[in-house]
Amino acid sequence: MEGINGWLSFPLYESFNHEFAIRRFCQARVELEQGEVEEALNYEIESFSPDHEASNPHLAACEADDFVDSFINMDDGDADADGKDDHNSSNHQNFQHFQDDLEAFSMVNDDFGDASISMVNTEGDEFEMSGSCEEFGVQEMVPSVEEASHGVDQGLHLVHLLLACAEAVGCRDIQLATSMLNQIWAWATPLGDSLQRVSFCFATGLKSRLSLVQNVNGNGTIANCAIDVPLIAREEKMEAFQLLYQTTPYIAVGFMAANEAICQAAQGKDSLHIIDVGMEHTLQWPSLIRSLASRPQGPPTLRITALTSDQHLLELEGGMKSLVDDASSLGIALEFQTITEPVTPSLLTRDNLNLREGEALFVNSVMHLHKYVKESRGSLKAILQAIKKLGPALLTMVEQDANHNGPFFLGRFLESLHYYSAIFDSLEASLPRHSPQRMKIERLHFAEEIRNIVAYEGSDRIQRHERADQWRRQLGRAGFQVMGLRCLSQARMMLSVYGCDGYTLSIDKGCLLLGWKGRPTMLASAWQLHNV
Repeated sequence: MEGINGWLSFPLYESFNHEFAIRRFCQARVELEQGEVEEALNYEIESFSPDHEASNPHLAACEADDFVDSFINMDDGDADADGKDDHNSSNHQNFQHFQDDLEAFSMVNDDFGDASISMVNTEGDEFEMSGSCEEFGVQEMVPSVEEASHGVDQGLHLVHLLLACAEAVGCRDIQLATSMLNQIWAWATPLGDSLQRVSFCFATGLKSRLSLVQNVNGNGTIANCAIDVPLIAREEKMEAFQLLYQTTPYIAVGFMAANEAICQAAQGKDSLHIIDVGMEHTLQWPSLIRSLASRPQGPPTLRITALTSDQHLLELEGGMKSLVDDASSLGIALEFQTITEPVTPSLLTRDNLNLREGEALFVNSVMHLHKYVKESRGSLKAILQAIKKLGPALLTMVEQDANHNGPFFLGRFLESLHYYSAIFDSLEASLPRHSPQRMKIERLHFAEEIRNIVAYEGSDRIQRHERADQWRRQLGRAGFQVMGLRCLSQARMMLSVYGCDGYTLSIDKGCLLLGWKGRPTMLASAWQLHNV
């Protein structure tokens, strides 16, 4: 811990740029700069998917500005008025300093022109190689590995290694990337502070991606190959999710906001039908049933249809049996059915879902709609249009508020590193350093998300989180309009139960945003059809 605390006094270079570290470490970048730029550009024109929205695998200037602004505007969080121990105070300083480290790397120097070569897979995503037109002697501005390992700030050095290793993987410089991963393993550990733990998860993702990169064919497609990663049992994943629900507000606040919106829209309606897209558990529904049972006009009848997969079927049926019994004791007739077919537009019809005349339809999705997002977003558009045709009274959605669906690996890596550093810092503040619960949450839940974002492309990359503004655009184009949530006071009361400073809440254009020290992490929203 002493070594990590040492970075607090280390002055950052104001003009430091992640390009400097990348050029220092990535030989493939240098080789491209020395004569392969034209070939790279020609290859990109031929192989790049027209669905992509950008042609530069590095952070564009506007994206970099937004990225830097997010750090500059970072809320420092409330002062610790309860006199907590120095451990939490130190963690807060470490988190802020880590964000500053990332800021230094995220500044793109406009003096350097960029060119790129993209290795695309059959799904249209890319494993890219990168090149800059001119060098301008930037290598000398980056401390060497030897210099960084002798007294130079350890936290900054770890970020150096992560970002330069990510670029080496993008350049397909296997020898360099492997060498740098070996150095990262010496600093990162799942048992250290939040920076070391999140770095360990990202290093694991880089290792997995490197094994995929080694199987890129000559035509740019990615050969099918197995990644040597221990399989996580479904029961372990569910246990980690339940622990996250019980120990942090990330899931509970979303459940509460969605349920409040359903209760508001269900006023005066006697028969309700909820379609739960991607349902894996019954954690959301007990509180809704209690709220409906206490309505002044009396409880409605309720149907819940779970669109799920075979692997969750047995657990869901057991949980719903208990829920039906509890609802019955409160005077609510609850009917439950499951559909295990893949969610496609053809499935989302009135006949397939057994919709009935006279019932108010609600569609609910908790951290699932992002799995239908592709690079072109055409898949999500088709799903949303199919939902619209059902004529729901309300669509409730809870999602991670993050931009993890950028078309290029390096930008996605930076954004996700920023996002999950905030998540891990909040876990550090909520649970003890050696808490087995925290370790399970990080290893079985968040580490899997990180690995999917970092390692995979195409249909295998399902963690395609979007920011709130992007969701507004997509839902607006599909014919929905936001129904402003009115649950901020309830959400604040819920946060007080966790007894942890640092969580932030806001309502932005009708969406409820939950964050950590000013960094948005989760969003909850409710949507009605236009002109309803």
